[in-house]
Amino acid sequence: MNQFTLDLAVAPGARYVAGVDEAGRGPLAGPVVVAAVVFAPGRTPINGLADSKQLCAERREALYDRIVQRALAWHVVSVEVEDIDRINIFQATMLGMRRAVEAVAHVAELARVDGNALPRGLPCPAEAWVGGDARDRAIMAASILAKVTRDRTMIKMHSTWPQYGFDRHKGYSTPEHLAALAQHGPCPHHRRSFAPVRERLVATVA
Repeated sequence: MNQFTLDLAVAPGARYVAGVDEAGRGPLAGPVVVAAVVFAPGRTPINGLADSKQLCAERREALYDRIVQRALAWHVVSVEVEDIDRINIFQATMLGMRRAVEAVAHVAELARVDGNALPRGLPCPAEAWVGGDARDRAIMAASILAKVTRDRTMIKMHSTWPQYGFDRHKGYSTPEHLAALAQHGPCPHHRRSFAPVRERLVATVA
């Protein structure tokens, strides 16, 4: 059964689809951000949509403004470090997805989630699309909203913690970030449940 057959099986005749995607599952610091976007049925009223990872920052910013102006409904959720460390990154991502879909459920007949897993307790039928951010325009739009929101958060975080270089690597485990972590130790925005941060904490105590 392919994904398009699954679409018909999950929600026959669904026209209002919420695309759902996240940004920031892998970094060592900062929130994981999830967005949901619903476009009106028919041709998506935005040209140039793509997976956010394939777009430069300037292009993502321009598309962000168009998406929020032209989407029928949209919502962005940030799940903070405290929750990531408490329930783990997978569950934190699922929590963000559920909250994002709940916020657009007054419009959405179906949620289409990028990836291979669905959160429990969604308010509408849903399906998981592996590689959805390269196949579905609503998911592409959600990936852009999530990525832009998270990047803005990390740039703002840089103003308080400039020694880590958050404005450049956005919290990912680059050599620059790992070197700063070794030199300065973790800040309150680092994910203590992630091995490189946890190991640095243990080394500091020892």
